[in-house]
Amino acid sequence: MSVEAQNAISAWLGERDESAARELMARLYPQVARIARSHLPFRMEEADLVQEVFAKLFLNLHRYDARLPLENWVSRVSINVCRDHLRARARRPELRWSDLSEAERVALDAALQAPDAAPEEAAAHAKEMLGKLLETLNPDDRLVLSLLYLEEKSVAEVATLTGWSRALVKVRAFRARAHVRKALSALQGKEQAVASTVEPQDK
Repeated sequence: MSVEAQNAISAWLGERDESAARELMARLYPQVARIARSHLPFRMEEADLVQEVFAKLFLNLHRYDARLPLENWVSRVSINVCRDHLRARARRPELRWSDLSEAERVALDAALQAPDAAPEEAAAHAKEMLGKLLETLNPDDRLVLSLLYLEEKSVAEVATLTGWSRALVKVRAFRARAHVRKALSALQGKEQAVASTVEPQDK
C-alpha cells in the first residue's frame, strides 16, 4: 500500500477527514467500479452498487490490517457486497436465441463444436455471450465463473477473494461450467427449432 493511501486511511480513522476520504475514494474507484460492473445484479444501477460498496468499505475500514495489500481487502469487501445483492435478487431467466447478436450466435456455434472449451473462449463476442449466460446461473456459480473467466483470476485468487477453499472453488467452477454447457445446448435446440419453422417443407 502506498504511503499516500496509508496517510489517507489514518486521517479518516483518526479525524474523519473528509478530504482524506475523497482522496481514498478517488484511488479506489477504478477497482471498485470494475468489480461492480462485473458482478452487477439484474436491474441494479452500477452507481448504486459502487456507492454501497464504498459505504461498506468505510464502515469497516477500522478492521483493515495494514500489513496486507489494500487492493486485496477492497476486492474481498466489494465482492461480498455484490454477492449479497446477487443472492437477494436471485433470478434465473431463460436466455432466448433472439437475445444473442449475430456474432454471439457464431461464437455459440463454435463453442458447441467443443463444449468443454466453451467457458474458456477469449474472443470478445464469446465473453459477451458468457455474460448473458451468467445471468441464468445462481449467484455463487455466476460469481466463480465471472472471477475465473471474465476477470481471469487464478483459483488461489478466487479462494482469497471469496473465502472459499481452493477445492470448493474448483467444485463450484466445475458445476457452473456444466450449467453453462446445458444452457448452450438448450440454445442450440432453440436454434434448430427456429430453423425448422422457417425452412420450406419438401412436397
